[in-house]
Amino acid sequence: MSAGGAGQPEPDRGEAGGVRTALAGLTTRGRSFLAAGIAAAVCAYVLGQSDLLRVGLLLAALPLVCALVLYRTRYRVAATRRLSPARAAAGSEARVQLRMENVSRLPTGLLMLQDRVPYVLGPRPRFVLDRVEPGGHREVSYRVRSDLRGRYPLGPLQLRLTDPFGMCELTRSFSTHDTLTVVPRVTPLAPVRFGGEAKGPGDGRQRSLALAGDDDVIPRGYRYGDDLRRVHWRSTARYGELMVRREEQPRRSRCTVLLDTRGGAFEGAGPDAAFEWAVAGAASVLVHMLERGFTVRLLTDSGAAVPGEGADGFAGAGQDAAEAAGLMMDTLAVIDHSDGAGLSRAYDLLRGGNEGLLVAFLGDLDEEQATTAAKMSRRGGGAVAFVLDPDTWTREPGDVPRAGDRHPERLRMLREAGWTALSVPRGASLEELWRQAERERSGLTAVGGEARG
Repeated sequence: MSAGGAGQPEPDRGEAGGVRTALAGLTTRGRSFLAAGIAAAVCAYVLGQSDLLRVGLLLAALPLVCALVLYRTRYRVAATRRLSPARAAAGSEARVQLRMENVSRLPTGLLMLQDRVPYVLGPRPRFVLDRVEPGGHREVSYRVRSDLRGRYPLGPLQLRLTDPFGMCELTRSFSTHDTLTVVPRVTPLAPVRFGGEAKGPGDGRQRSLALAGDDDVIPRGYRYGDDLRRVHWRSTARYGELMVRREEQPRRSRCTVLLDTRGGAFEGAGPDAAFEWAVAGAASVLVHMLERGFTVRLLTDSGAAVPGEGADGFAGAGQDAAEAAGLMMDTLAVIDHSDGAGLSRAYDLLRGGNEGLLVAFLGDLDEEQATTAAKMSRRGGGAVAFVLDPDTWTREPGDVPRAGDRHPERLRMLREAGWTALSVPRGASLEELWRQAERERSGLTAVGGEARG
């Protein structure tokens, strides 16, 4: 039996090992027949009954013959597995489709399929396929679901072969498996605008002006549909082809999403834990900003970034935006707590970066970490912080709030430094907090404008 698509079945290890494998595959019925046959043969020898001896030999030989025939059967079966989708959001279902094809010239017997899946995805799916004609195929499917993000292997696929009498079952395994990526849930966010945020393409453009005169204009070749009033005649004469002035160059808006992953900043575990809310929030903001055409960057407290990310992040334009979103979601699917105790590494990276919007998802902060976070607030761009309230995330319903809570003081420090800092209680809606951040940021901008006036 061979396989394609899902790999090759494991080979038998020698003739002796194959015989042991065949005998080990005897079912309860087969073992019962063998035991009954041996017992009948012994009784026939003791009692001297030749007819009973024939019955005993028949009972003992039947399961052995079935095991030998089944072991010698060589099916050539190709198997493929298809995931839809390959990336599934936490809490949603994914469909796994299996296709079994008989590529031999002989029909198969009864096939029993079992696909190995992790416990968190649900029970192992099992299917029974009747006779598959030469060149024929069968398709079966099952669904998996996980509330926990991560990467989960699916497979290898196992085939169980059985004889028509049910005396013996043999298992053959394919060698390869596929991976299902469970990514964080993404919450649709409103297209709000924070004060200090640079305008992106389509919402006003910042001009890249020449320093002086027409000689500094950088022209380009004429394209069908260009306005003839933009023809640059001096460059046309110089290059010998029609040249036009470039359009005003937009400066792409930038957004950095800072995710606090310190192990000591979050308590609890499971899909409803505070850290999972922060990861899902970071994923939602990243996808939202990419859809709006921002150049986005994911940063953690340890300075880790997305593999393949450039110095300025991923550009949210065209097909690259979908690919960038996939890479970021793959990173967030497996992100875990760091061993770090502070935010200094992230501050060092942000200090030398470009201006732009900064959105941070922070856990519990002590005074030193709050001071470091306060210094991250940017002068030329907005800074929004979602700070999870550790008391509400760890307190059970009906418990009295703990005394000496330092969470309000940390929020005050961030706000005084220019952050739009919001407290995130347990069960908070990111969409509502996102709109609240816009209102608070707009209020601060208005107050600042009146003060300057």
